[in-house]
Amino acid sequence: QVQLVESGGGLVQPGGSLRLSCAASGFAINSYAMRWYRQVPGKERELVASSSSGLRMNYADSVKGRFIISRVNAKNTVYLQMNSLKPEDTAVYYCNADRSCALGYACYWGQGTQVTVSS
Repeated sequence: QVQLVESGGGLVQPGGSLRLSCAASGFAINSYAMRWYRQVPGKERELVASSSSGLRMNYADSVKGRFIISRVNAKNTVYLQMNSLKPEDTAVYYCNADRSCALGYACYWGQGTQVTVSS
């Protein structure tokens, strides 16, 4: 059974840090681009960070220098280290595995984990 399970969300004060984890099962992430998205109510899902199968990383301008995406293929897990968090980072964060999302297959999503940045 293919599954992505996110964890690590929660409530944190501005300036704090959180590390999100996304554990994959039922497939091997080493041939997938792995991405973190976030979404707030009433807005479109936003791409936050991506890690290609070739280990190239990209970030949204809003998180550059603060967030780090990493992956441990041997553990079939991808991480998002979030530092210097701001209230505007508050969202539900989703993990995505993409080998052929554009073609409508080999495209998986987690259930999401809530991150709230507030004092």
